[in-house]
Amino acid sequence: MRRAMRLRTQLVLLQSAIMLVVILGSGIAAAWLQERSLREAYLDRMIGVAYSVAQLPSVVEAFDDPDPSIVIQPIAETVREASEVTYVVVSDVQGVRYSHPNADRIGELVSTPPDAATSGELFVDTQTGTLGTSWRAKVPVFSADGTVIGQVSVGILESELQSDWLGTVWILGVCLAAAAIVGVVLASWAASLVRRRIYGVEPEEIKSMLETRNATLHGIGDGLVVLDEQGAIVLCNDAALRLLGREPGADLAGTPVAEVLDAPIDPLLADPGEQQLVLAGERMLVARVDRVVVDDRAVGTVLILRDRTELDAALRDLAGAQGMTETLRAQQHEFANTLHTLGGLLELGETEAAMGVIGRAGAGGALASLEPASGILELEVAALLLAKRAQAREQGVELVVRPGSTLRQGAAASDAGDWLTVLGNLVDNAMDASPSGRVEVGLDDVDTDTGRVVTIVVDDDGPGVPVARRAAIFDIDVSTKSHPAGLARGYGLTLVRRVAERLGGSAHVDDSPLGGARFVARLPVAESRVRA
Repeated sequence: MRRAMRLRTQLVLLQSAIMLVVILGSGIAAAWLQERSLREAYLDRMIGVAYSVAQLPSVVEAFDDPDPSIVIQPIAETVREASEVTYVVVSDVQGVRYSHPNADRIGELVSTPPDAATSGELFVDTQTGTLGTSWRAKVPVFSADGTVIGQVSVGILESELQSDWLGTVWILGVCLAAAAIVGVVLASWAASLVRRRIYGVEPEEIKSMLETRNATLHGIGDGLVVLDEQGAIVLCNDAALRLLGREPGADLAGTPVAEVLDAPIDPLLADPGEQQLVLAGERMLVARVDRVVVDDRAVGTVLILRDRTELDAALRDLAGAQGMTETLRAQQHEFANTLHTLGGLLELGETEAAMGVIGRAGAGGALASLEPASGILELEVAALLLAKRAQAREQGVELVVRPGSTLRQGAAASDAGDWLTVLGNLVDNAMDASPSGRVEVGLDDVDTDTGRVVTIVVDDDGPGVPVARRAAIFDIDVSTKSHPAGLARGYGLTLVRRVAERLGGSAHVDDSPLGGARFVARLPVAESRVRA
């Protein structure tokens, strides 16, 4: 394959071509203007000489002499030599010459028509006569009574005009040639400078690196946001757009990063490498900042985003599975102990006591309250409550699902996800607020005039939320709990409110009958959706 021309050579040739076009165009225009200026100067001289001769009294009076040339010829030659024109020819109205540079031509008819004598006006043109092609001016000669009695023709050969023009144009050509040489040298220097600025990389290599960079950037699963020194976004990859809730291909260039994240990243910028939880809409993200340094010079900042929401969902599913396993294991031991007790009582003949044990075990153990008969038909929510119950038991918290709670299956797969987000965060918040206390969960699924509405109520017997702080408790980074190791808190309740508002509902906090706080989330359900 034929190797492509090097970038430096391309730049030199392109700049040289542009420069030469400009120089040639300027040179041609300057030469044309110089030629016009030279002609104008000669024209003014020829007209002035012709009128001065035509108005000389001695020349006018000589027209009445028997031989006018005796007077007119010496005057015409003297004027011609003094004015540096090719010829000064005086003739009568019939065109008979009274003067000529070649005295042998005196008395002959002029070689071109006596235009001025015929029209009585100035005539300027290029004509060919006995001396060659010349540019000439003809003016009429008037007698004392105003009658045209002849003409004066003054001209200069075109060859002399060309010679004078070339005598000035060569200087212009030399200057333009020198400018072209200097321009080529400067173009070569500029090409070398540009090549050094791009580290000697050729266009094909730049294209390859750009394609590789785009493929790598958009293929990374983590969100990458490149920021400038003012904190404005320069570049986002596809994963970052998805995490920030923007459409694929959206252009966020120039947007301050504070407009797309719900938490300040100033601490991260001040201490690169540290991580911080931030919110983008309803997504909880882990953010970290790295400085981009090239040749010991900071050229930008990269904000790395990871989705904590998906991680939390996976951990919640894992916790649910583990909780279910632990519950079943505990239930297995419970039923084994019950069976052993029944066997012993039957061997002792204590039939009534055995019937009492069977009656007490008839509730079905820890799973009984979450069977379909309990009204909670959404299996994912039921599994979450089982997991939270096992977790609460380990922490010494009594978690109770209020009798009469109801929850039908969601109209779409996303409904269960929204309920899990709200319920999980509210239960976690209540368990943290009531260590070794009591937490009650109530679920209400009703059809109203405006559609189906699911209401989640979580009560605890903790310290509650002061009235003055209830309006701000759902704001980001506002929490009644401590911030260990400087980590931000308050994301859970912020997510609860955002999910509720997105669904067209609401979330608020009030006093609980248990003595602590009651969190209520009202979540409308769009029945038009079809469950996947």
